[in-house]
Amino acid sequence: MSAVGLRSKGVFAVAPGFALALGLLLGGCLDNGARPLMGLNQQLAHTAVNRDPALGSDWLAVIGGREGREQVRLVRLSQGAPVPLPGLNRPDARPVSVAVDQWGERLALIRELEGRRELVLYRRSLQSLQLIPIEPAGVPHRLALSADGRVLAVEVGRGGLSQVDLLELP
Repeated sequence: MSAVGLRSKGVFAVAPGFALALGLLLGGCLDNGARPLMGLNQQLAHTAVNRDPALGSDWLAVIGGREGREQVRLVRLSQGAPVPLPGLNRPDARPVSVAVDQWGERLALIRELEGRRELVLYRRSLQSLQLIPIEPAGVPHRLALSADGRVLAVEVGRGGLSQVDLLELP
């Protein structure tokens, strides 16, 4: 008999080792393997609102808040601890969408300020915020940042249509 099996008179015989491997393989297909990160999930649950998650390797950026005041939060996953973002969260601005690079150094953000939306880049090590112009003009809705933080994809509304702009960042 071969290692895989022999088909004879409508019966399929399988070697015992192969049957075990097949069972493990099929069992693995049934279990999606997704497991909640309980400690981190509990920490995030302390904030009334958490939305628009963005992952960058060891970093999680979310928009979270309480009592109607939302702000961008950055958490280092390996430490389960939030990281301060001085100069990013303005009390008069409402964050709309956020993205983070793989090092947690650059955060791209769409925020609403004085009734208009703007696109900004925050550099954590410099604690600096840079406005990024959208040309041709449009209203930014969502964004994604490349792992290396050098390319930004922005969904922009122009004339009733949604378009995606790719921007190379300095």
